[in-house]
Amino acid sequence: MSLDKLDDADYPAYTTGQAARLLEVQQAFLRSLDSSELLRPQRSEGGHRRYTRRQLELAARVRVLFDDGHTLAAALRIIGLEDQLSAAHTEINALRSQLDDLS
Repeated sequence: MSLDKLDDADYPAYTTGQAARLLEVQQAFLRSLDSSELLRPQRSEGGHRRYTRRQLELAARVRVLFDDGHTLAAALRIIGLEDQLSAAHTEINALRSQLDDLS
């Protein structure tokens, strides 16, 4: 493995066990996110799930929402809306920057 993959948030470096320990969840939680198609981890040659850092971040967000009492459907909707809001803020800032450059 080359060392540049260590910084790659999309490199599938974590097994289900490692991911569960990092997130302090049961492995079944991660498998349920896979079954619901929220997370689609890559598979090793032996068929074992491999998660990326980006997927673990999403799983952590879902866990917080579950801990707050939300259902999976509600968690997915909340995360989707949060991501849309973040994208809108990014676009607004870019447009403001363009306006400033024109002034």
